[in-house]
Amino acid sequence: MNPCPCGNYGSRTKQCRCTPLDIKRYLSRISGPLLDRIDMHIEVESIPPERLADETESESSDSIRQTVEAARAIQRERYREEGITCNARLSAKNIQRFCRLDKDARELMNTASEKMGLSNRGYTRVLKVSRTIADLADSRDIKTDHISEALQYRMIDDKYWR
Repeated sequence: MNPCPCGNYGSRTKQCRCTPLDIKRYLSRISGPLLDRIDMHIEVESIPPERLADETESESSDSIRQTVEAARAIQRERYREEGITCNARLSAKNIQRFCRLDKDARELMNTASEKMGLSNRGYTRVLKVSRTIADLADSRDIKTDHISEALQYRMIDDKYWR
């Protein structure tokens, strides 16, 4: 969704025309409990036309697809006896089993959870996304950098909804 009716609130390149009341009313259309059910909240700036025509090499779709397919294969193998196909389907019991954190990662999660005011649901969503990030990195364990990246996907909440 856009951050406001005109779509420019928070933009670095365009001026927002909305009043604070307009913005508050617009953002209140999505509730906290609904936000909690969305795994990743990311902000995407519009791309200037000159960058759209940029011919700089970037990672190919084929390469990205191979990485994702490898991560999905890891998940299928990990959960084959559980009747689960991917990290998003983990139950609370399975999260405890498959998303174990070492001391540093647990401390980071606890500190971030407290500072960000994560609900229990938000906390488990971050763990599931961290598990996926670890799988994409072909890492057996969830590390602090995987937790940090997953937490970044929830930072937009603080900017617009808190």
